[in-house]
Amino acid sequence: MMNTLLEIKGLTCGYDARFFIQEINFSLEEKEFVGIIGPNGSGKTTFLRAITRFLKSQKGTVIFKGRDVRQIGFKEFARKIAVVSQNQPVNDITVEEFVLLGRIPHFEKMQFLETAHDFEIARKVMSLTQTSKFKDRLMRELSGGERQLAFIARALAQEPQLLLLDEPTTHLDIGHQVAVLDLLKKLNRECGLTVIIVLHDLNLASEYCQRLVLMREGRIYKAGHPDEVLSYQIIEEVYKTVVVVEKNPISLRPYVLLVPEEERRARSKKYGKEE
Repeated sequence: MMNTLLEIKGLTCGYDARFFIQEINFSLEEKEFVGIIGPNGSGKTTFLRAITRFLKSQKGTVIFKGRDVRQIGFKEFARKIAVVSQNQPVNDITVEEFVLLGRIPHFEKMQFLETAHDFEIARKVMSLTQTSKFKDRLMRELSGGERQLAFIARALAQEPQLLLLDEPTTHLDIGHQVAVLDLLKKLNRECGLTVIIVLHDLNLASEYCQRLVLMREGRIYKAGHPDEVLSYQIIEEVYKTVVVVEKNPISLRPYVLLVPEEERRARSKKYGKEE
């Protein structure tokens, strides 16, 4: 039986007087793996920031396990929800020290140093993320893929129930993209971690997510299984470009193929429909 972990009701928020997301209604069940997709400027990152209280809502509520997030203290919140955001600063510290920062929300009053238990948790998450092999290297020395795994390890050290990730595969090659998403899927399936992830790549979103939320101009345009969201009609309407949607022959998930303008014009000319 599924239990509701997160519920958003009528949420409107943004920056200053500009409201980037409006009237958002959304619910998330425990152990779900949900992808947030949409064009640039559609409100994907703003959506995550509203959940984390980084942005104050103008109206509406965000409820986590039956409690308004505004009523949850900072340290308690950090023990329940972890975030891997874009453009995180890279400190001149070792990977192990960086991962141990995720234990700070669990520090007792007047605790200044990590305990044996904190080191045990750090070792466990570094093993899960395969970052143990470079635990003594400085964060600034890591490749993009290695750094992203370290960010995820630090978030996991918080022992959250919900993990939020904002485009964690950006600037990574396909090998590292798959490695990061395979790891997240493993954590979701084997450890019961609930995941919300913002992705630009529609094919990655289709393959890894149980459910997709497609945003357009600050609102939820369509939500559902990838088969329901990734039709060519919906993609062309939202992204304003021509695509072909096929089935991945292995997973049978939707697979989006781009159609360059030159090919569209050549096809139109061939069939006597010059644009």
